[in-house]
Amino acid sequence: MQQLITGKTKLLGVIGHPVEHSLSPVMHNAVIAHLGLDYIYLPFPIKPEDLQAAIAGFAAIGVVGFSVTIPHKQAILPFLSAIEPIAQAVGAVNTVVRKHNQWLGTNTDVEGFLAPLQTYHQDWSQKIAAILGNGGAARAVVAGCTQLGCAEIHVVGRNVQRLREFRKSWENSPLAVNLDIHKWEELPQLIPQAHLLVNTTPIGMYPKVEESPLSAEEMADLQPGAIAYDLIYTPNPTKFLQQAQQVGAIAIDGLEMLVQQGAAALKIWLQQETVPVDVMRQALQKHLGLG
Repeated sequence: MQQLITGKTKLLGVIGHPVEHSLSPVMHNAVIAHLGLDYIYLPFPIKPEDLQAAIAGFAAIGVVGFSVTIPHKQAILPFLSAIEPIAQAVGAVNTVVRKHNQWLGTNTDVEGFLAPLQTYHQDWSQKIAAILGNGGAARAVVAGCTQLGCAEIHVVGRNVQRLREFRKSWENSPLAVNLDIHKWEELPQLIPQAHLLVNTTPIGMYPKVEESPLSAEEMADLQPGAIAYDLIYTPNPTKFLQQAQQVGAIAIDGLEMLVQQGAAALKIWLQQETVPVDVMRQALQKHLGLG
């Protein structure tokens, strides 16, 4: 049951444009209710031109912290007093907290991406990662694969200019990123080598549920026991993950990353060591009709 909101209720939220489709309020408010805390997590639709005013307004009304989604993850950087090294490395902030009357930005997408991989105890220093796409989500995945210590990281994209810019953007990074870039046509040579194959593109996302970034023939070259990871969480599973499972790969969907990055953010806002991740997961599964 939702607690009564009073003048003492502390505010959390998510900013984006649009933001109506965000699932963050579902999972965060489920945990808040479960823990009996006097908080509320609200979606705030904020246009790009209103971002600076909104951040100042949040400070004025005492917002404790907020999530940041598209299109503000990079644009917010100049309006923060301090940015954690991991967010600087990724070049994007997805979580902001109010500390000492200042806004502190961090990025929990990397932790969210890594969480389900940690359950597979592997020697990542011997493993090769192939990442499909070179947008903002791919940045968190590259940082995650670097933290894992992957032997090789390969990023595949369609636009050569953007791929070169992507590689160049890591040159002054605090993370020792070791990556190669490849045009999409080179993908068939990479797939047989990959131990971890990650889709960061929107291909296969609802409503285009019959699409996959790979053909069935290409996926057939993935070695059995490799991990296929799709950052998309609806549909569940995606065509990409169905293809992967058919060739004996381990499938990880985007729902777990969404849950884990949210849990990491909530720990920061509530200053708690742990939060009930299962409550967040179940709330999302129920909301998406997966439970």
